Amino acid sequence: MIPVRRSLLQGGAAVGALLAAPAWLHAQTVPERRFAPQVGPWRSFEVTTRVELADPVGPCRVWLPVPSVNTDWQRSLESRYNSNGKTVMGSDGVEGARILSSDFADGSKPWVEVTSRIQTRNRSTDWNAAAVPSFVREDASTLQHYTRSTRLLPTQGIVRTTALKATQGAKTDVQKVRAIYEWVVANAWREPKVRGCGEGDIKTMLETGNLGGKCADINALFVGLCRSVGVPARDVYGLRLVPSAFGYKELSGNPSSLKGAQHCRAEVYLQAHGWVAMDPADVAKVMRLETPEWIKKTDHPVVAPVYQSLFGGWEGNWMAFNTAHDVKLQGAKEGALGFLMYPVAETSEGRVDSYAPDSFKYTITAREITA
Repeated sequence: MIPVRRSLLQGGAAVGALLAAPAWLHAQTVPERRFAPQVGPWRSFEVTTRVELADPVGPCRVWLPVPSVNTDWQRSLESRYNSNGKTVMGSDGVEGARILSSDFADGSKPWVEVTSRIQTRNRSTDWNAAAVPSFVREDASTLQHYTRSTRLLPTQGIVRTTALKATQGAKTDVQKVRAIYEWVVANAWREPKVRGCGEGDIKTMLETGNLGGKCADINALFVGLCRSVGVPARDVYGLRLVPSAFGYKELSGNPSSLKGAQHCRAEVYLQAHGWVAMDPADVAKVMRLETPEWIKKTDHPVVAPVYQSLFGGWEGNWMAFNTAHDVKLQGAKEGALGFLMYPVAETSEGRVDSYAPDSFKYTITAREITA
């Protein structure tokens, strides 16, 4: 990254350097930014989701994702719920994703509310660490699970071909992941017109050459490429809770209204470091939306600290629901979901559009517990 100078350049040599510099340096109007999450104290939150179905047709059912991740960066504690339907807490049966489901009789005015308490904290990676601590080592079957293909994350064909080209010359798992991270940031982009968080259909993205999308697209691309060259990787589906401590508006949540704050991240397993945080999608988001201009360079002072820190870290103003793919909802009439990050509902007419506010009303709020 080329540092932004705070004083005016003087002299002929300085003028020549200025003319050769990137355009964003010419204006001298972009302040340097800081984004450097470091592991620190735990923060506690209560997160409440309430769903109401407007004018449902016939019997219906609602499913809500419930925090189920317990790691060295998140503790998913108790959840309590209430509803005017028959409500049970279940799971996906594969990765332990907790799912609250409520059944409602014909003629009812369905509503369900769940409040979960979680603790979260920042993540960062010590790249100089000699070896992964024994308590975070994964067993072979778990790592194999996170190199598998899924419906939306195939690991052969164009996905593997792309990953092999991106990682040409890379020998270690860190080198491969770094190459894929750089490739995704350089080739994919944030597309604001995509609904929700996207679909994550990476084979179609690569076949069409349309690598524009949102977090579930861009981070799925990263995860699929990593898996296809044998590096265990997974998407982590969750929700932004509160503003960023570093002032990035696009990396923030409004705790009084978190509808639309869903965000998925990614993790890779590295032999010397264990599970490591990654988020190339948020780099793309900052590049596209953090300033009025669409920033195209990773050495831009707004982007550079994010680009650097999201390779190996992320800020703990976000919570995870689960890491599940191909989620089968108990009692659902329609097929499995690619992932579960939004409330889902079905009536006798079929699955309700989770992004349609007139027919599927829900609110999500968060409260930080400081006592």
